[in-house]
Amino acid sequence: MPPTRSAPPGPAQRMFAADAASLGVGIELLEAGEGAAVLRMAVTPAMVNGHGTAHGGYLFLLADTAFACACNSHGPVTVAAGGDIDFVAPAHQGDVLEATAQERARFGRSGIYDVTVRRGDELIAEFRGRSRTLRGGTLPSRTEAAGTEAERSNP
Repeated sequence: MPPTRSAPPGPAQRMFAADAASLGVGIELLEAGEGAAVLRMAVTPAMVNGHGTAHGGYLFLLADTAFACACNSHGPVTVAAGGDIDFVAPAHQGDVLEATAQERARFGRSGIYDVTVRRGDELIAEFRGRSRTLRGGTLPSRTEAAGTEAERSNP
């Protein structure tokens, strides 16, 4: 019987493998492809704020990472142009959270993605991210990231 080969990692998986911030807090990529992604994170003692609940920054990080995986699943390097989150219920130490990202629209170099963060069936947060695909498909230098006057006036 010939050896089994798994599919090579896609663009979202390659980007996530280099994401030291997300990997450093234990975020796991469960699925990614075609404008969607599912990630998981356990709330650790280091993530709890002075009120005894998960710090909102960690919830945002989880949702933002799911957004990044979904919008980079198409291939070209895509970055966040903005994002908003609504906290619906608190998360606590020991909770295992799952973030599900879904593409809502892509137009030109821009996109809109929604991410739902849940603890089991319970809604914890809703996130909306706005993406921008970079010209050339590689991460820019600091100077390039600032953009040229022509690019800012003609997106």
